[in-house]
Amino acid sequence: MKTRIDSVDDVTRSFARQGYICDARTALAVYLAAQLHKPVLVEGPPGVGKTELAKAAAAFLEAPLIRLQCYEGLDESRALYEWKYGKQLLYTQLLRDKLSGTLADTDSLEESMRRLGDLGEAFYSDTFLEPRPLLRALRADEPVVLLIDEIDKADQEFEAFLLELLSDFQISIPELGTVRARHQPLVFLTSNDQRELSDALKRRCLHLYIPYPDAALERRILAERVPELDDQLRDQLVDFIQHLREQDMKKLPAVSETLDWARALVLLHADSLEPELVEQTLTLVLKNEQDAELARELLPHWFRARRAR
Repeated sequence: MKTRIDSVDDVTRSFARQGYICDARTALAVYLAAQLHKPVLVEGPPGVGKTELAKAAAAFLEAPLIRLQCYEGLDESRALYEWKYGKQLLYTQLLRDKLSGTLADTDSLEESMRRLGDLGEAFYSDTFLEPRPLLRALRADEPVVLLIDEIDKADQEFEAFLLELLSDFQISIPELGTVRARHQPLVFLTSNDQRELSDALKRRCLHLYIPYPDAALERRILAERVPELDDQLRDQLVDFIQHLREQDMKKLPAVSETLDWARALVLLHADSLEPELVEQTLTLVLKNEQDAELARELLPHWFRARRAR
């Protein structure tokens, strides 16, 4: 893992080389997180590049990326570890005869339990442990970037479970004790604002909010990620996307939709936006039919305003 980060500009330049265009505020958050050894809570609407930020940081720091995708009902057995019960059962069956011999000369239940107690500890060792993303990040032989994606989808109980990891970079496992990070990971948590996160979690993190990009930044992103797109078409596309984001829609188009639309227009050999082309490809941008109907109603006005400039 890269241990030296010279400046905020160093982050910005490295991200740009990877095709991730960010503003100074985003680069500053990554820089401070690496220097202060603090997790980063990245909030914002879906599709603005929160997950891609963690991927870019891993590439920049030359570190492996370990990702935990959150969902409702996620618990520690899926996030931290679980025991290989099938393997434990198989070993128990294979050792049945051995156990009979071990207990043959015991005279009491207490003596039998004592002998089995030592054997029982062996069944809760690394041999039978299945590490999940959080434990893999703590026990990694090199520093890693840990992405806890869409933490707002997980239950509040799981959010509370994470507090020890976020503050001390350690986790308590009943059978094994406390597991401390061999190398402190750089942690990113993302949230789509589906629910309010606890103050305890927020206190442990640096906070970064990534909004929808302005027109200038979105043009830069398109120029970097879809360089084949004609300059004039890029300006038209960004102008139309920005216009849509000013409307009252259920799901505003994100950067990911902008990129999908741009790539589709390149494949269709388009050199400018035309009403028929926009109507045919509108579902690449708007995933809700009510939003699409509203956009179709707005098309004539937008084209007239565009021609009047």
